[in-house]
Amino acid sequence: MIEEKKFYVKDVLLILAGTCLYAFGLVTFNIANDLAEGGVTGITLILRALFHIDPAYSTLIINIPLILIGGKVLGKHSFYYTILGTVSLSVFLWLWQRFPIEVNLDHDLLIASLLAGLAAGIGSGFVYRVGGTTGGTDVIARILEKNYGISMGRSLLIFDIFVLVLSLSYIDVKRMMYTLIVSFVFSKVVDSVIDGAYAAKGVLIISDYTEDIGEVIMALLERGVTYLNGQGGYSQQDKKVLYIVVSPSEIMEIKRIAHELDPKAFLSVINVHEAVGEGFTYSRPTRAVFRKRKTVA
Repeated sequence: MIEEKKFYVKDVLLILAGTCLYAFGLVTFNIANDLAEGGVTGITLILRALFHIDPAYSTLIINIPLILIGGKVLGKHSFYYTILGTVSLSVFLWLWQRFPIEVNLDHDLLIASLLAGLAAGIGSGFVYRVGGTTGGTDVIARILEKNYGISMGRSLLIFDIFVLVLSLSYIDVKRMMYTLIVSFVFSKVVDSVIDGAYAAKGVLIISDYTEDIGEVIMALLERGVTYLNGQGGYSQQDKKVLYIVVSPSEIMEIKRIAHELDPKAFLSVINVHEAVGEGFTYSRPTRAVFRKRKTVA
């Protein structure tokens, strides 16, 4: 029970920190430099430009009904976190507009675009990382996916394009191009925040000495390995394929071990977006400074 409460408090703090940073970037960089935005946030900026409606209010007016309609689609956990994210975003939008922090960029739209994407990406990444959202198009996309079989990626893209085209009613093409930079940076930063501080690497090793290589890796690097059954397409010979997930800094050591034991070993290194388990999320045993190296007879 204590661990669940700590986890809950951590989630809430991350959502609050994320929406605070997102709102800061929106007010300080997007609004201050007349840069548009996709999704429901983009609609609130259009309403602000054309009808002088405060985004702090329009965010609630648009999002709350959508969240209530899509409550069953979101699930209990995501439903509560999405309400928290939406309400806190509105509150922080209201605060940053009343108590702004001026950032002098010398009217450089490129820097403003990069900072806008960075702030929105980090902020949204914090919210998404704990299973929350800030409402809007995420809810609509989930409803369309469940009821009509339209993929979330496709519906989100269509909706963003539609909103960006509408944004031409108050910004010119030049600022629209800079807005696309914001969207690109946003997507890359969000992925980085969600995936974590580093991307793990997966290594596939095919060799006549697969088991020897695996034993040395387990002894020296203290990483678990998995043996897969494989068959050569040309030779039709059965071979064991070694699979291991390591940190990027250990790749060179893996290559060294494999090629010392078998100069003809075939290695394939692939990106792993998430690695959960001992050696990544839990403490690893302390590695000995000196350890005798295994050799092949």
